[in-house]
Amino acid sequence: MDFIPSYRRLSADELKERAYEAKKRLASCTLCPWECKVNRLKGELGHCRAPGEIKISSYSPHFGEEPELVGLFGSGTIFFTHCNLDCIFCQNWDISQAGEGEKMPEDTLSQIMIKLQDIGCHNINLVTPTPHIGGILEALCIAAEKGLNLPLVYNCGGYESLETLKLLDGIIDIYMPDFKYWDEETAQRCSGPLDYPQRAKEALQEMYNQVGDLKTDGNNVAYQGLIVRHLVLPENLGSSEKVIDFLKEISPQCAVNIMRQYHPAYKAFDNPPLNRPLKGEEYRKAKKYAAEKGLHLLK
Repeated sequence: MDFIPSYRRLSADELKERAYEAKKRLASCTLCPWECKVNRLKGELGHCRAPGEIKISSYSPHFGEEPELVGLFGSGTIFFTHCNLDCIFCQNWDISQAGEGEKMPEDTLSQIMIKLQDIGCHNINLVTPTPHIGGILEALCIAAEKGLNLPLVYNCGGYESLETLKLLDGIIDIYMPDFKYWDEETAQRCSGPLDYPQRAKEALQEMYNQVGDLKTDGNNVAYQGLIVRHLVLPENLGSSEKVIDFLKEISPQCAVNIMRQYHPAYKAFDNPPLNRPLKGEEYRKAKKYAAEKGLHLLK
């Protein structure tokens, strides 16, 4: 199959203009729904605490992602530091909250993208990219000139700005957001923003409008489309059935990963019922409901 990534269908000038616009927004940051309006170019920190420079924790071929992303040679995963959510059960809190990682110039990030392509990865998987999207797009411009030709995966928590997503239209090939909670009070308690459910619903619809249903090649490796992750929480805190019903409204064939790996981490030990592992029956109930709704279940 002769696949051409979305960003390669744009002219170099258009891609550079998108990167410029994203970077410009750092001067009064509105990249996510918090709209902190701090000047990150001058070192001011907003809710996510991310610096104005790119900062990553690690990169490698990743084999723990969805099979449709992993294929034979792995998903080329780049873990960016900091996050616009404050999940009290975050299993990567040292990266998302403590910000453990290394600052780097855009050219270095572009070299990482090319390296992941050269070792055979099937995609470039950008994990928690939202705070760094300006630098990422600048790096993408350089990488595209160097021959980058892999699908881009936007792997995020679901708390996204429509304005930022529209800036990414025609650049991202695969969106992979979380949809964590349906209830506002639960979202505020567990992750910070009261408006998470509404923002996530708007974001997922926009993502679907851009890339449509999941598409895979002859080896069942994804090259375009929407994948939604939903982590089942103890005592159904995320209201899984309502989340699943909404995904059915987006598309009868919406690709979803109903995730079972919840276990207490970070601040969860002080917040019951998040202080206990997920029960098998809780997971099976959610996955059965998604199957009954006819969604495209991954894993």
